[in-house]
Amino acid sequence: MRTGLAFWSILKKDMRNYYLKPPNISWGIIFPISWSLMFIMRSATPVDVRELLPGVMALSVLFGTTSMLAVTITFERKSRSFERLLLAPISLNRLMLAKTTGAILFGLVNAFIPVLVVSFLVDLSGVNWVLTVVGVLLIAVTSTFLGLFIAVSVREVFEAQTFSNFFRFPMIFLCGLFIPIDHLPFFMQPFSYLLPLTYGVDLLRFAINKTGYLRLGLSLIVLLGYSIGLFTISVHNIRKKWIY
Repeated sequence: MRTGLAFWSILKKDMRNYYLKPPNISWGIIFPISWSLMFIMRSATPVDVRELLPGVMALSVLFGTTSMLAVTITFERKSRSFERLLLAPISLNRLMLAKTTGAILFGLVNAFIPVLVVSFLVDLSGVNWVLTVVGVLLIAVTSTFLGLFIAVSVREVFEAQTFSNFFRFPMIFLCGLFIPIDHLPFFMQPFSYLLPLTYGVDLLRFAINKTGYLRLGLSLIVLLGYSIGLFTISVHNIRKKWIY
């Protein structure tokens, strides 16, 4: 009972203090939509909006979740409020799950904002919504734990944002969000398959447009593996660097 109350209290505090702040709105909502509009307007040929939708959804989740973790975890460490959370009657693993659950939920909401916009433009019949939700959830979890890994590796918020961009911007071009992987230079394609977002986007392409080219089971396993690995490494770093 005390563990559940502590979990909910931490989650509620983060929702109240950090949701819908300017950095999260600009990076998580405005940036993905602006990037997509730029891509459409700059294209010399007509663009299939439904074909772009998986990439826009993945981009919204990636930037929204990592931006939020960069702010919350890094700021609380700097202000030493994170140390007070360690006094809560909850294990470190559950504490970090409470700190990251808010970002995962934020990512889920972000992902379906483009869906709402696109639904007024094109017909979305035939979409496998169950698989879409599963894909978005796995992308949100993986991106959130990537943000956690970044946040526990730096000391300042601006360092976390800079380090985040080191991962995020290459993913825009290498993960098949807007440019198919087989259209990339041959020597760059192996790097695409090292990035978790490649598998998340492929899941969404399969669910929305039936155009995924990776095995569904492989994408699920890779995303789960990245999620567990990133979370485990992040908690280990917290134990080693933050808890003396």
